[in-house]
Amino acid sequence: MQIERLVRMIFYIVSREQVTAKELADYFNVSTRTIYRDITTLTLSGIPITSKKGTGGGISLMDGYALNKSFLTTEEQVQVYQGLQILQASNYPDAEQALTKIDALFNQSLSDDWLEIDFSYWGSSEEEKITISDLRRALTKKHVLSFEYFNSELQQSERKVDPLRLIFKSHAWYIVGYCHHNHAIRVFRLSRMKRINVLPESFERCLPKDFSLADSTYETDYSTFKLLFLPEMSYRLFDEFQEQQVERCPNGNYLVTVQYPLNEWTYHRLLSFGPYVEILEPAEARKELKRRALKIAQKYD
Repeated sequence: MQIERLVRMIFYIVSREQVTAKELADYFNVSTRTIYRDITTLTLSGIPITSKKGTGGGISLMDGYALNKSFLTTEEQVQVYQGLQILQASNYPDAEQALTKIDALFNQSLSDDWLEIDFSYWGSSEEEKITISDLRRALTKKHVLSFEYFNSELQQSERKVDPLRLIFKSHAWYIVGYCHHNHAIRVFRLSRMKRINVLPESFERCLPKDFSLADSTYETDYSTFKLLFLPEMSYRLFDEFQEQQVERCPNGNYLVTVQYPLNEWTYHRLLSFGPYVEILEPAEARKELKRRALKIAQKYD
């Protein structure tokens, strides 16, 4: 949409101070004629964009211009600024420089200490921290990733993947990419990816337009679990289950109905609740969890 391109164009110019029409046309994948029409639209809207011809010339915003008086509302300014703060908190390259420019452009101070993003797990060392800048470089520059991966069956493997998309879903980050081992598109949970390296090796493939994250679980069969939780586990339930999956019983217990695969990941997850959960259904899972619990108890005889 044109309005989206116009807003993005302003911030593109701000972040680089001066650009050429060809550079803008290449970046937005439009013709230079379209860029000049957009520049005219912005100028008519009150945005003082200047254009200089010849060597050293280009398109830029007039020095000292305050954007807030003619284009964005105060709330929209906050949204833009906070969007950049999210990138800064994720260690996104040049986000701090862009924040400084936007702060001066809007001519007002906005709080910058409300957010921090860290992909690493609790207790990890500095060397193990994964920054969004690393992933961004691999995704945008199309560099292959190598890493060790632990799947839901607790199997460890070495992987090389062409990263195609970074996704946040259901309290977790995922990388969608083409796996060189499986020769297919796969979804990898970031917390299970260890010793990630961005390789010099590059690739050209793109994510298929018809890709759906919902279809990426096609290899796993799911069963309906009915789980009875004691009140002592209430603090975890709403962290780990959706509200519509949790039903409070008259006696204070909680009944959770959820779809799980019958695999190692599910049994380890349920065992983490200790004596505060009981599998009501399916019978197969109830029997298997009992067997595993007894095996644990035998270690302490």
